[in-house]
Amino acid sequence: MVAALAIALAACSSSSDEPEDTGSAASPACPGEECITINTEEGAFVFTAEWAVDPAARSCGLMYRTEMAEDHGMVFDFQTERPASFWMRNTYISLDMVFIEEDGTVLNIATYTVPLSLEGVPSDGPVRYVLEVVAGTADRIGLEAGDFIDLERPPGVTEGTATCGTPPE
Repeated sequence: MVAALAIALAACSSSSDEPEDTGSAASPACPGEECITINTEEGAFVFTAEWAVDPAARSCGLMYRTEMAEDHGMVFDFQTERPASFWMRNTYISLDMVFIEEDGTVLNIATYTVPLSLEGVPSDGPVRYVLEVVAGTADRIGLEAGDFIDLERPPGVTEGTATCGTPPE
């Protein structure tokens, strides 16, 4: 587990001895996006993430997408803790929804959500973040309630980096 953590941290850090650049440029492992690290009993798993910070980005989320990489996700940041409920309207891929408290602790996980469903998928209590990843990810990496996710919003991201897709033909 220690070796996996070291590899994950190295993927999102600079290998030079020069002072770390704390600007908004992404690391080489996550070009144009931000790394988040999901810590489970099975190890540390690095994902690239789009951020849905503003209401417009949060409302479109992953709508209209027909595929997503296994190591990619979208973080919805509500900037304060509150109960959250999501639906799968216009979302064509099954997702795992991870409901996360402000300190990064996983509160609950909804796995294998039903594409295009209008049924609400709620958190079990107040959360600041919701992470959406490809369905099966939680099982694949051993993610459970109580695990920790290191997800600090990238410097300079005040609006969502997510973009709405277009309906498939």
